[in-house]
Amino acid sequence: MRTSILWVVLGMAAGTVAYAAAPPQRPTATVRRHLIYFKDKAGTPFTVSQPRDFLSERALQRRQRQGIAVQPRDLPVSPGYTAQLKSTAGVRVLYTSRWFNAAVVECDSAALGRVQGLPFVRAANTLNRTATATPAPPAAPAPATAARTTAERDPSYGLGFWQADMLGAVTMHKAGYRAEGMHIAVFDAGFPGVDRMGIFESMRNEGRLLSTFDFVDRDKTVFEKSTHGTLCLSTMAGNQPGKFIGTAPKASYHLMITEDTRSEQHIEEVNWLLAAEYADSVGVDIISSSLGYNTFDAPSRDYSYQDMNGRTAIASRAATMAARTGILVVNSAGNDGANSWRYIGAPADADSVLTVGAVDSLRQQAVFSSLGPTADGRIKPNVSAQGVGSVIVNVGDVVQRGNGTSYACPITAGMAAGFWQANPTLSAQQVIEWLQRSATQANRPDNLQGYGIPSFTRAYNLLNPNNPLSAKAGPNPGGEMSIFPNPAGRELALQLPEAFRRKALRVRVTDAKGALVKELLLPPPMGERVPLRLGSLKPGQYNCTVYAGSDTPPRSVRFVQQ
Repeated sequence: MRTSILWVVLGMAAGTVAYAAAPPQRPTATVRRHLIYFKDKAGTPFTVSQPRDFLSERALQRRQRQGIAVQPRDLPVSPGYTAQLKSTAGVRVLYTSRWFNAAVVECDSAALGRVQGLPFVRAANTLNRTATATPAPPAAPAPATAARTTAERDPSYGLGFWQADMLGAVTMHKAGYRAEGMHIAVFDAGFPGVDRMGIFESMRNEGRLLSTFDFVDRDKTVFEKSTHGTLCLSTMAGNQPGKFIGTAPKASYHLMITEDTRSEQHIEEVNWLLAAEYADSVGVDIISSSLGYNTFDAPSRDYSYQDMNGRTAIASRAATMAARTGILVVNSAGNDGANSWRYIGAPADADSVLTVGAVDSLRQQAVFSSLGPTADGRIKPNVSAQGVGSVIVNVGDVVQRGNGTSYACPITAGMAAGFWQANPTLSAQQVIEWLQRSATQANRPDNLQGYGIPSFTRAYNLLNPNNPLSAKAGPNPGGEMSIFPNPAGRELALQLPEAFRRKALRVRVTDAKGALVKELLLPPPMGERVPLRLGSLKPGQYNCTVYAGSDTPPRSVRFVQQ
């Protein structure tokens, strides 16, 4: 979506070599980047029966929870093919792609011809060409002039209260779900200030900034370049009570630069693909991407509306692959609703992506929010959130406002993280389904706001009709027993039914095989919540059974340790 953020080519032009007393020189050939598709994965030493050779334990657990098997598409490319590419004169191999069974190479046209002649090469796509225009920078955020006062609401959220409360995230936090244990990857164009800003201090100090990588420059330095990523991240990860609290203030984060804001080329989509494969491999739960693609710098080919079918654009195919591994992909709809290109871009057109449009604080449609349907007639966006006057925190640690589906997307992704934490047995696609069912237009979706504005509270209560959520006391203050946060973080607590209060408790925790892991004897709790100190638990599923004497039947609740 070129109205919110711009992306550019990573291609390099070879310099001219001068020779003393030589005749006039021919210009050297232009070096570009190309995606080289292989015919197969013959000779690979990797197998689906040994996935730990190329996927982390956390990545495998995410698949196992959702019943997703490791597929041949997950296998790394053949090392033999990569070696032959590297040995081809004039070719530099930059990356390989498991899902596309391909490699990104840098070479001129003569070397490309040699590559295309290799017997294992199926096809080649040029990813960048010479840009002809200098793009405008992203629009500056609007000043922080509040449309509403927050005095009557929780002051710890500052001006960010309304955008969080619109989605039920404030109630979600009160219930104990702040996205503890959830891993979110953010794809953007830069994250300056994240390494020093006060709004992210708790994330840094608590070790929840898990990894960084710049797929443009091929290094780990991301605290630079465009501020767009910092602003988007603040809406989720910001955590400075009294100033601002985001929708996922206790999640863990991976920060990925996939965009180069100097131009717009298809290499950006491949960077998105590579970042998604990395996110999959390290066990990320959610991808938040405020990026989109439809128009490119000449002479690269633009996408047409007919291409917005979820199956054509590189980024859309990549997002679909990510969803097939059990990742929840949340993507902004785009900011082209008032432009000649009115529609969503890629990967927002993918059918397995939670695409987010924008509304204002009064829940009215934002004029700039990109529209659906997809070219094949599917409803898009899926849901909407505040993207007009969104509260963000800039690199100077100053709270301000900005406009764009770029902000509606992470605000929603953060709420989705807490909802998934509260309901860990759901698949990623079921999370989308329940959020849509909770939304304000669930019975009459359209191509402006999709299913409408989702609500954590409504989604939770629809999914748990016998264990409803109380805004004040968390899940089920008087009925069934619950445990939270779930998946478990560093701190764990029991929500006790009335029958278990003011009685001495015996708590037994067993693993998935029924083996006893921990047993606790607790004094009679006077309140409805009691902390559990279980020490260090290995990742996996556990069963917690609570006993309160012979006159009270024991109750059990399952939880996940990540």
